[in-house]
Amino acid sequence: MGEYIIHKNQQGILQFIINRPQKRNAINYEIMDGLEKALKECEENPSIKALVITGSGEEAFCSGGDLSKFHRLKTEEESYEMLSKMGSILIRLAFLPKPTFAFINGTAIGGGCEIAAACDLRIAKKGVRMGFVQGNLAITTGWGGGTLLHKRISSSRAISLLMTASLNSSESLFEAGFIDELVEKNIEITDIPIIKAISTKTSGVLQAYKRQLLKDWDRKKIEENIESEIRECSRLWAKDEHHEAVDRFLAK
Repeated sequence: MGEYIIHKNQQGILQFIINRPQKRNAINYEIMDGLEKALKECEENPSIKALVITGSGEEAFCSGGDLSKFHRLKTEEESYEMLSKMGSILIRLAFLPKPTFAFINGTAIGGGCEIAAACDLRIAKKGVRMGFVQGNLAITTGWGGGTLLHKRISSSRAISLLMTASLNSSESLFEAGFIDELVEKNIEITDIPIIKAISTKTSGVLQAYKRQLLKDWDRKKIEENIESEIRECSRLWAKDEHHEAVDRFLAK
């Protein structure tokens, strides 16, 4: 079994499962390639109604970028290449003409929260911990998640989550409006109420409502903002403060 799983059920729900539980489902280049494959399938296959992204195992949804791999990127140019690749994936995810869901089945930190922010709706198990913790590593969000977070919740709440770089419970993020549905820990994807409900609707209905959402979004402006976010992160990435913070984190 590879580092990701793509599975479509009979109801037309495509699941993309990050299958790196030993790495807390951290993102590497193979996962990026898998996400691109899943997005292409959603874009081209009319039998797919919706996309659900989740993590393998019980511990983690996604722990962000794999620092054991990406810490080798030292310069602004090296980090920009990686950040922009994932940034383009999140833009495609955010503007996918079909509904998208993040099923946060475990801890989601850093880039894991950015992936969640790119999805239309976020479903989380009760008691999981989440946080845009990039600031603790002396960088900002760098895949576009900061820009997209401001589209999901109020800017005052967004800036608080980003600046404090703290871990929060799924319950508190439900109150903040970032999490849309809380579910019990032992639930399966196909038993989640909203997933069950949309499974019975036609693709035409679901895509029409997605178009309503995207009509209020200025894609060109969002892409410009995400590019600026990526550039800012890549500049911070190259600084000693970031590399020293990652060294301390990896030494724990």
